[in-house]
Amino acid sequence: MPRLAKGGKWTYGWVVVGSNRNIAIPPQAWDKFGFQVGGIAIFTPGSRTSGGFAISTPELIAESIEKTGGRGLRELGQSSFDNRSVAIPPEVQVTPGVRLLAVLGSRYGLGFVARGPIYEEAMQHPKLEVFEGE
Repeated sequence: MPRLAKGGKWTYGWVVVGSNRNIAIPPQAWDKFGFQVGGIAIFTPGSRTSGGFAISTPELIAESIEKTGGRGLRELGQSSFDNRSVAIPPEVQVTPGVRLLAVLGSRYGLGFVARGPIYEEAMQHPKLEVFEGE
């Protein structure tokens, strides 16, 4: 998992949204966050700068709320994990075919960056792995 710039976020690679709005979860991220087939995937908004969204689980969100003293995260929608993939719920604004940058945003969720400095830096690294959705 490369770090594209000194002090920057760790990246898993590019994830392409499939025609049915399904995205593959990079294997390292699947293991890191403990995602499980059939488990609940909670989608939360990304930052204003990078757009996109993050995917978490009820357990990781509860841990985050406990650590921050009760401050919750705004939920965009929910889905369930399939075999190392997840369908993006209709509430999340994303277009099939778009490339998102999968990043280690926090220990509470897998980030998917849609724009901004991190995204632009990643475009300069053609050897980043690409994960295709169905």
